[in-house]
Amino acid sequence: MSKTRETSEIVIAADRDDRHYWLDLWRFRELFYFLAWRDVLVRYKQTLIGIAWSLLRPILTMVIFTLVFSKLAKLPSGGAPYPLLVFSAMLPWHFFGSAILDAGGSLIGGSNLLSKVYFPRLIVPASAMVAALLDFAISLVVLVALMLWYRHYPGIAVLALPLFLLLVVTVAFGVGIWIASLSVKYRDFQFVAPFVLQAGLYLSPVGFSSAIVPADWRLLYSLNPLVGVIDGFRWALLGGTHQVYLPGLVASILTTSLILVSGIWYFRRTERFFADVV
Repeated sequence: MSKTRETSEIVIAADRDDRHYWLDLWRFRELFYFLAWRDVLVRYKQTLIGIAWSLLRPILTMVIFTLVFSKLAKLPSGGAPYPLLVFSAMLPWHFFGSAILDAGGSLIGGSNLLSKVYFPRLIVPASAMVAALLDFAISLVVLVALMLWYRHYPGIAVLALPLFLLLVVTVAFGVGIWIASLSVKYRDFQFVAPFVLQAGLYLSPVGFSSAIVPADWRLLYSLNPLVGVIDGFRWALLGGTHQVYLPGLVASILTTSLILVSGIWYFRRTERFFADVV
């Protein structure tokens, strides 16, 4: 007497066509909310001083950069108090740094979820960036307090601030999904990213105004997408001589678009293999 054993196989279809894939992003929006809220809780739940960590980093960096670039190097501040010059740049920079590290490690951190059920994997790095947005909002309140302290008030240009926030969110998402998808196969990227980010802090105009860059080099310098973002934040918040260098802003937007489109293309190309590799 022989027995027949039937086996079942679970297939995770991660390579649906584009039309269904983008519709699925909306269908799985509740998963996005859940993952984002989970990341926010995890970030502050087991810390000694909780949400104050999101304030200490930009404040300490502001103090150090003000001492080095203002007191020692005597660099110009464009008519604004130097601490405001630095802190207005720390807002987008710290969001960018936190967002790409959180998004970059999100697939590795969520490996158990990836291997169990189908959903658009873009949800994972996108939801991981929400906690960085919360840090940004808290730091923005601190900047408002500093501006009141120094009695330096923004003009009508402040209405353009959401556009520059959208620009830094876009470039952070593009870089984040590049790191996330590469880290699945090459784990080295998790360790290389913080060092590259540290170098980028000094290559970007965080502690100084981009106006000091020689005119012949300024357009090339603006290929760094954070240059246009930081210049835009300073123009919107500080005004005065802080003007947006339009050719540089266009260069930053084009670079951001290239990073985003290529990041989505590579992510979608490798997405079907994530569950096998992680």
